[in-house]
Amino acid sequence: MATGTFDLIHPGHGYYLSESKKLGGDDARLVVVVARESTVRARKRVPIVPEKQRMKVVQMLKMVDEAVLGSETDMFSTVRKIKPDIITIGPDQKFDLDWLRGELEKRDIHAEVVKINGYHKSSLDSSCKIIKKIKESDFPPGSFKHC
Repeated sequence: MATGTFDLIHPGHGYYLSESKKLGGDDARLVVVVARESTVRARKRVPIVPEKQRMKVVQMLKMVDEAVLGSETDMFSTVRKIKPDIITIGPDQKFDLDWLRGELEKRDIHAEVVKINGYHKSSLDSSCKIIKKIKESDFPPGSFKHC
């Protein structure tokens, strides 16, 4: 199981999800939990893309077997439903892994927690970088006449 916002899909997302699936071995099934709009607002920023659209785009990625929306009230209820062997945390996610492992144990949820540390480096390797570039770009007049 992998989790994230997946607001503006970029190569970092592809790397994170590919590495997550590899951890499960040849017959792995990757379920991705897409953060709800309320969760994104509370933890990061206002999302650009609505949650259902983000989920549909994630579902289209070749390494993803299933995409679901997370819970707005209890993230562990989603984990209970999926019953993953492994939960991956992305390189930019701010989870205390020891706390997460302890909370899983308290709830009798047996899943290994793994931080994916690598990252696909590129000039636009985060949603924030993409947003910043758009905001700062001085596009010539008429650049977006078909938008």
